[in-house]
Amino acid sequence: MSDLDSINSSFEQKIKSLKSKEELQILKTEFFGKNGQITKQFKNLGNITADKRKEFASSLNKLKDRLNTQLDSKFIELETLEINEKLKDQKIDITLPVRPFQNGKIHPVSQVIDEISSIFSEIGFAVAEGPDVETEYNNFTALNTPEDHPARDMHDTFYLEENKKILLRTHTSPVQIRTMMNGKPPFKIIVPGRTYRCDSDQTHAPMFHQLEGLHIDKNINMSHLKGCLDYFIKEFFEVKNLKMRFRPSHFPFTEPSAEVDIGYRIEKGRIVIGEGDKWLEILGCGMVHPNVLRNVKVDSNKYQGFAFGMGIDRLAMLKYGINDLRAFFESDFRWLSHFGFDPLDVPTNYRGLSK
Repeated sequence: MSDLDSINSSFEQKIKSLKSKEELQILKTEFFGKNGQITKQFKNLGNITADKRKEFASSLNKLKDRLNTQLDSKFIELETLEINEKLKDQKIDITLPVRPFQNGKIHPVSQVIDEISSIFSEIGFAVAEGPDVETEYNNFTALNTPEDHPARDMHDTFYLEENKKILLRTHTSPVQIRTMMNGKPPFKIIVPGRTYRCDSDQTHAPMFHQLEGLHIDKNINMSHLKGCLDYFIKEFFEVKNLKMRFRPSHFPFTEPSAEVDIGYRIEKGRIVIGEGDKWLEILGCGMVHPNVLRNVKVDSNKYQGFAFGMGIDRLAMLKYGINDLRAFFESDFRWLSHFGFDPLDVPTNYRGLSK
């Protein structure tokens, strides 16, 4: 045991002379570091005969615990001395005003994305994501968009290469293409995310948020699409008797295609969603075009389905009475304090409708 006694004696002498936390750290490394004196004793346990090893190990553990306790006590002692020295030289200004504190808020766009995702998750949709920078094939060609379609023009799309092969996605539909290319049907997903188009005014921004939905399976038809959207719209706007209509339209990637309108009325200068003699278009939809399925190697004779797309920012404006889209992206804390959501007030059953 003479080695342990020697280590203990050496430690006792050195710790008494310490005057700073830096010196304390050096001492700790000397005894407990990778090549420290205590560490070496543990490494040498295997060289001790079995009949003496247990007794030596017990004594070594007790020494280790005792030295660690002294190190902790010395640290507290030195830290206290350091604080007391600072208090002698530094004065605290008790008249200094308290720093302002403001609670953070959930942005309306984030809130609406969570609400929509929650509603669709209740009917079996999973959330999928993809990159903002896309290929021309995924963004246009695979979605059956003709070469001469206006959406491909430079004044509508942010191209990142002169040959127009790489771009900022104009919708989140490319994620549908990626999902179908990398998997096998059935597919049942929603795709929220940022999208980009050359546009900017009170109701348009160069960067905005969209949500696409896709359901591919056997025997899916237009009635499934209508039932899905009817459920979503009533749940989102919290209006059980909400009027909805499908209006024929055209999209390259769906056939037949439709715009979805909901009824509303103006009451005291505000839009009231639900009943009324006016109609408001809120999203586009349709049955997935067979060409799209063929482009992603899905048998269109065996599988079919529907897709839909909506503007998240626009839905947030309608639901929460926001009249200028540009305010979403101005980083004005006063605006966010008014329209944002307190995360601590969100009920446990979700839908986060508390303001």
